[in-house]
Order: sequence, then structure tokens, then C-alpha cells
Amino acid sequence: DGFLPAAAALGLDVLLLTDQPDAHRRAYQGLSPAEIVGCDVRDHRAIIDELTRRPAPAAVFSNSDHLQTQTALAAAHAGRPAKDWRATLRAKNKALLRRHLTAHGIDVVWSRELRPGDAVADAPFPCVLKPREGVASENVVLVGNERELDLAARDIWRRDPDLPLVLEEFLAGQLHSLETIGDGHLPRVIGGFRTTLSDPPYFVERSTVYDPAPPPTHVRTVLAHLAALGVGFGACHTEYVVAGDRVRLIEVNYRIVGDQGDLLLADVTGLPLHEYVLRVHLGEPLPATLPVRRDRHARIDWPCADRAGRLVSAPPPSDTRADGVTQAYRPLRDTGTERPLTNTNRDYLGVLRTTGPDQTTVDNAAAAFLAEHHWDVQA
Repeated sequence: DGFLPAAAALGLDVLLLTDQPDAHRRAYQGLSPAEIVGCDVRDHRAIIDELTRRPAPAAVFSNSDHLQTQTALAAAHAGRPAKDWRATLRAKNKALLRRHLTAHGIDVVWSRELRPGDAVADAPFPCVLKPREGVASENVVLVGNERELDLAARDIWRRDPDLPLVLEEFLAGQLHSLETIGDGHLPRVIGGFRTTLSDPPYFVERSTVYDPAPPPTHVRTVLAHLAALGVGFGACHTEYVVAGDRVRLIEVNYRIVGDQGDLLLADVTGLPLHEYVLRVHLGEPLPATLPVRRDRHARIDWPCADRAGRLVSAPPPSDTRADGVTQAYRPLRDTGTERPLTNTNRDYLGVLRTTGPDQTTVDNAAAAFLAEHHWDVQA
């Protein structure tokens, strides 16, 4: 719903490389890429091999959390604009990110990389245990002492024995994000979000409110972090917490905001955001001024399963507009589907995007929709 329509609007032919070609062919109905090719996209050598079999591409792009370094290397090999692969690696690898920022004396956070058998005697509990290169809050858990750490780590390694983990001091405070886009120079700020999480010990995003003008102190601090990491090309979604007057970095997602936050961001700002991102990768500079609308307010809510089981009933997709409020609801799980409870974003049942003239109106409309509709998961 974002980048494929943008590519079509720009008149681009899309070659999609994926390790799941059949799933992509099923998913794209009415807006298929020109060609879908199976490829081991986690290996930059396989991407380069596939690309060199064809005429040189105008751009090489991915919005996947997992594939930014591979994409950067393949784009550079093709002589196309690319992110610095060192920056993509720093952003993706949370242990490397902390070591790099510590080396530069920026926002030093206690952090240790863990593998089975490692002992941690100096952990400043409570701490957050998470995969070194994880996404979607998967296997992220708050631990209060050594016993809880041992149990949580054993549980994760039982399911994934080779998964490198990171243990970090818990950074308390309100969760925010800063949304930026850059063409290789200073990133431009599009806005941000204030996010509500599930109760500890997990960190599932339940709702988020668009912030058209994050405080300048937040912006300056986050941009300083991004500059130190070498991040400034294309879209970036940076998460941080605010405790008092201190801004603490949580993680850098070197791609556009996910879980349909990008669609809401494009709607509320009035920017052809996905086209801008693709144009940057085509080698075009951003406009001197981004005409961001400031007269709309917005939020996203994610109805979420609270148990394992089968989704028996849920509302259908809908688009409504009334009294200046626009709402778009999209299911994220088909009825009849049975799933375990993961305590991650994978438990989402749907996504509701609401925009309107002021935040109170938006919040009331979202609350009304969620109260009027029901999602029934039976164990």
C-alpha cells in the first residue's frame, strides 16, 4: 500500500527479489511488480549475482529491517545511491550500536552481549533482555534479577539456540519516536509519535499518537545520535524515551515507520512520503522545503490478542469519513486463523488509523470504534 503504488506513480518497473516468491505473488493483487524472483536476500552476494544478470537498476531499495546492510552493499556494487553499510550495520546490531555511541561519548548505556554460559555480575537490574538484531518486540522482556534473567534467556535459547542476545539497563520514561528522511545530508524531521506500551515485562506497542512538532531538545539530541551513527540517507524511525529533561535512545530502525505508521504519516502530513523515499534512492535530492501539513491530528490503535487460540470473529476492513474524521481499519489476521500468544506485535489482530481536526476528536473517534467492534479469540 506504500512503496509499490509510489513506484507505479513514478513510472518505475519493479523487480522484486525475495526468499518467499510464492507468498508475494499471492499478496499482490492488482499491483504486481514487473517481476518476482526467488533469491537468498539475506546474502548480499546472491542479490548482486541476481542483479548483474540484468540491465543496471535505477535504484536498489528495501524497507526490511533485516535487509538494510545487504541492500546497501548491493546498491553500492551497482553504482547506485546507497546507505553507508557501516551505518546500517550499527543500526541493526544493538550491541554494536551501544559500543559505537559509547566510544563517541554519547548517551552511554550499560549493555552486554550474551551467549549461553555467559555470566553477568554487574547488571544494573531491572534490565531489558532482547535479541541483538531483533524486531517487533520479539523476545524482548524486562528482567528484575539474575534468576529472571536466567529463566528468560533459557526460554529464548530453547526456541532459538543460536540467537545472540543483548542485556541493557532499563531506560524508563515515555516512549517517543522521531521520523526523518534524508538525501545524504542533514535528515529532515517529518514528525514523531508518542507510543503507549503493554504492561511489563513485555513491550508491545498498543497505540501511538502523531506528534507534528516534537520538542526541539528532543530533535537536537536524536539528530546528534543519528549523525554519530552515520544515519542520514532515506527514511529512519528512531525510538527514544524521555525521563525528565533527558532523552535516551532505545533503537534506530533505518527504514520507514512500520505497522501502517507510514500510511498514517503520509495521510496526516499530506506528503508523497513513499515517493520521496524512492526518489532519494534514485539519486534525486529532496525538495528544499517539505510542505508538511500541521493542521491535522492522528493516532493508530492495534487491537491485540490477549490469549492463544483461534480468531472467531472480527470486524471487516472499512474506510469512513464523518465530521472531519477519517478512519481506516484493516484486519491483520484472518478469521479462522489459530495462533499462539507471542507477546509481540505478531499478536496484532488489526490496525485502526484515525485522523481529524484536533486530538480530542481523534481520541474520541478511535475509542468509539474500538468500543463498537469486537475481536473474539477462543482458546
